[in-house]
Amino acid sequence: MTHAEDAHGSSDLLVVANRLPFDLDADGEWHRSPGGLVTALEPTLRARGGAWVGWPGRPDADPEPFDDDGLAIRPVPISADEVAAYYEGFANATLWPLYHDVVATPRFERSWWEAYRRVNERFADAAAGAAADGATVWVQDYQLQLVPQMLRERRPDLRIGFFLHIPFPPAELFAQLPWRRPVVEGLLGADVVGFQTAGGAENFRHVATRLTDATRDGAGLTAPDGRAVAVDAHPISVDSSHLDGTAREPDTAKRAEALRHELGDPRTVLLGVDRLDYTKGIDVRLQAFAEVLGSGRLDPAGTVLIQVATPSRERVEHYAEMRDDIELTVGRINGEYGAVGRPVVHYVHQSTPRDELVAFYRAADVMLVTPYRDGMNLVAKEYVASRPDGDGALVLSEFTGAADELAEGAYLVNPHDLDGVADAIVAAASQDADEARRRMGRMREQVLEHDVERWAAGFLEALGVT
Repeated sequence: MTHAEDAHGSSDLLVVANRLPFDLDADGEWHRSPGGLVTALEPTLRARGGAWVGWPGRPDADPEPFDDDGLAIRPVPISADEVAAYYEGFANATLWPLYHDVVATPRFERSWWEAYRRVNERFADAAAGAAADGATVWVQDYQLQLVPQMLRERRPDLRIGFFLHIPFPPAELFAQLPWRRPVVEGLLGADVVGFQTAGGAENFRHVATRLTDATRDGAGLTAPDGRAVAVDAHPISVDSSHLDGTAREPDTAKRAEALRHELGDPRTVLLGVDRLDYTKGIDVRLQAFAEVLGSGRLDPAGTVLIQVATPSRERVEHYAEMRDDIELTVGRINGEYGAVGRPVVHYVHQSTPRDELVAFYRAADVMLVTPYRDGMNLVAKEYVASRPDGDGALVLSEFTGAADELAEGAYLVNPHDLDGVADAIVAAASQDADEARRRMGRMREQVLEHDVERWAAGFLEALGVT
């Protein structure tokens, strides 16, 4: 890595996201933190001498920008107080619950809004300083919804895109936000605004014309300043070929077989993999699982559920309480239906390496994805991509973006309907081999063809990047 102070204003393509593709540790050392977004965009950014603008992950750190093999890294500093107000506060205690159908009650704090606006300005300043004349800037997600308009004010020569990774709520919910108009105006600063689903895009069109002077122009909008704003669904995906390849490796198959043996060689292995969040419906799947065991529809002696719950926002009181509730439920189910040395629920509250997760996917007969609301839910697609034998079953909430694409193969459920979730678990666990291949084959065709690279290329094409 070499420092790149001289790269200011030279990047033709920029990604602006809350986090960088590198994390800064306590010793000031950088470590790669690859994810789906990085995997999809990194090759294009490097090929074009692009830049990534984002927070390095440590409060109060203000590291120098640097260049990593053609990719300019532009850190944006955020103080500890701003992390509490902008990120944990406005982004995740105001916007997150509001955009997820108010599963939890959002909090509207004026000081949080001021921090959100201030940090968004800092991101806009950083992007404006890094962009070359006429560059393309792609802003990511709900933490940075004010950046498009702020950036346009600073650099009207830029082509600006915005993609929302979480749901965009209907007008009746969004209207609760005291700062609803400036948020919409912020998004209207983009030339292309993308959402996970057609429903999210339509919600935004409705809100924009209701709260601002924007007007509809077919599927798009005309902003108050007369610009055309394209509004459409661009459903994100996973690195399907890599997951499929990893799942086919002999070591993965051996690990999956060993995992089932460690579980006691049960007839049926069910799996849930989630970030520990109240939107994910972990509680409903545990309750439904307990009911099917209690009713005898699945045999506790031959059935095991693995629940991987990745730690999330542990400093937030609501999340700590939710973790306690889930762990109490797990203990209660094991106490009632397990035996010494043979729990029926194996609960994992830790981050799990990617290769180990793929082995989990291969080992599981039934994948349980039951969020109350989710923009997409990539776990559902990861499971499908990791089933090269064409078997397995997916129980999937109809309130996920993934349901729009996987409806022909998944067992769709309403997570608010406990009986329906229980019935779907039993049906998925009881399907015959032909039914499994038919359903999984349809889902794999969709996921393998529409991967994360295709998603990124499609959005960049909409922005005029070819």
